[in-house]
Amino acid sequence: MVVNPTYKKYQINKAGYSSFAEFYPFYLGEHANRTCRRLHVIGSTIGLSLMAYLLFMGYYMFVLCGLIPGYAFAWVGHFVFEKNRPATFKHPFYSFAGDMCLIYEVYTGQRKY
Repeated sequence: MVVNPTYKKYQINKAGYSSFAEFYPFYLGEHANRTCRRLHVIGSTIGLSLMAYLLFMGYYMFVLCGLIPGYAFAWVGHFVFEKNRPATFKHPFYSFAGDMCLIYEVYTGQRKY
C-alpha cells in the first residue's frame, strides 16, 4: 500500500521524527506539485546514473558529484513550482531516503508520475 497517495499536506513535527515511516507522509505532502515530483525523479535518476558511471569507470573521487544534478533538479522543483523549502535543509538523510522511495514507487508503478 502506498503512503499518502493524495500528497496531503502534513504539519511539520517540531519535535522531530523518530523514524522514516513517520517522516515519509510529511515528505510526500511537501511534493504535492506534479512538476516538482517529476523533477525529483529526473534529477535523481541522472544523479544515480552518474554515480554508477563514475564508480564503474573508477573515478571514485568524483562519485559524490552525482548528488549535484539530483539536488539541482529537486531544488528548482521546490523553489519554482512547489514554492516551499526543501526538507533536505532540516532532514537531509530522511529526505534522501524519501527521494529513493519516491523513485522506487514511480518506477515500479506504485505511484503516479
